[in-house]
Amino acid sequence: MSIVRRWFAVPLWQRVIGGLVLGVILGAAWPAGADAIAIVGDLFVRLIRMLVVPVVLVTIAAGIAALGDPRRLGAIGGRTVLVFAFTTIVAVTIGMATGLLVRPGAGVVLAGVAPHALGPTVSAADQLRDIIPVNIIDALAQGNMLAVIFTAVLLGTGAVAAGEAGRPVVALFEGLAAVLLHIVRIVMEVTPFGVLALIARAVASGGAAVFVNIGALALCVVIASLVQMLFHGALIAFIARLSPLGFFRGILDALVVGFSTASSSATLPVGLRVAEDNLGIASSVAGTVLPLGTSIGKDGTAMYVGLMGQFALQALGIAPDGGMLVVMLLTGALAAFGTAPVPSASLFMLAAMLSAVGVAPEQTALVVGLVLPFDRLLDMTRTTPSVSANLTVATLVARRAGALDTAVFAARAPG
Repeated sequence: MSIVRRWFAVPLWQRVIGGLVLGVILGAAWPAGADAIAIVGDLFVRLIRMLVVPVVLVTIAAGIAALGDPRRLGAIGGRTVLVFAFTTIVAVTIGMATGLLVRPGAGVVLAGVAPHALGPTVSAADQLRDIIPVNIIDALAQGNMLAVIFTAVLLGTGAVAAGEAGRPVVALFEGLAAVLLHIVRIVMEVTPFGVLALIARAVASGGAAVFVNIGALALCVVIASLVQMLFHGALIAFIARLSPLGFFRGILDALVVGFSTASSSATLPVGLRVAEDNLGIASSVAGTVLPLGTSIGKDGTAMYVGLMGQFALQALGIAPDGGMLVVMLLTGALAAFGTAPVPSASLFMLAAMLSAVGVAPEQTALVVGLVLPFDRLLDMTRTTPSVSANLTVATLVARRAGALDTAVFAARAPG
């Protein structure tokens, strides 16, 4: 019994880091063992993803209903979208600049690379149309996040507009949100074991070869991710006027889960927990901003699409001019907004950016075919700034709205 007490006395993030280190050692030293425990990682990811759709639906509806005043809801929603748009454009710029400076694609040989099918491209009109589901139940079953968010916004807004008659529905949303967050806390206790299994499998399947074979690209992803997170820290320091170190200490659990699952969507449950418990963000704001961020808060994806655009042009021997760079910046930001929050999805949005500057889908497929076998660890790295971005925007919006408990936040600040 004392062992159990000691285990739970260790902060979750320290247990997760321990699992990550053990996973690296296991994957490198005993690949067969990594395969044997792979089921643990699969179960962990399924547990989290099981919660994503109900958490998004209920927390957005509860968050909107808790705001009460429709004018306040409009102000928070509009501010959230604007800040996400700003950070996304900055992320694409950072990715493109890193690619132009380091030139990771120079000298890459595509001869002999098997092209990878990209699937049908989705037009902007179709993406806009899909926001409104024909069948709400089908949208929930398919995990169509934009449609789920739209439905949740309607439910929360309707509950507010109904006034006194809507109060039982508001109470239902709040009760469901509380229950789901307690379930999340239970599931998060499995995180160290899930991270161990996921990392062990990733290292066993790719290992150091990932960074040897495409070392320059991996270096660019790491550099650009760090620069993007430094930018987030600057926003926390100069706009929110809070401690960046306290912010990053507070969100460490979410960053580690984002890294291990390579999915900003799968990180939503723990993101909601750290936003409220560690950063002091009111549940009404966290429950509105963070689920929205799983669909449009894609700083890591935006950075990677910008970087991969330059990598592809360099591998194909194409020198971009100023006009091409502007087009790639705009299309990269729009592509990132429409990317599904699942592993490796950003690779398949590359076609949208490159086709806008005249690169044929067949050529893009060659680049994807080259990178895809090594993409898992890169995806894990670039998911981290997406998680950081979502919590940064939530902090900025909450600070502006007076919905952030600075005493809770200060408890995470150093010294």
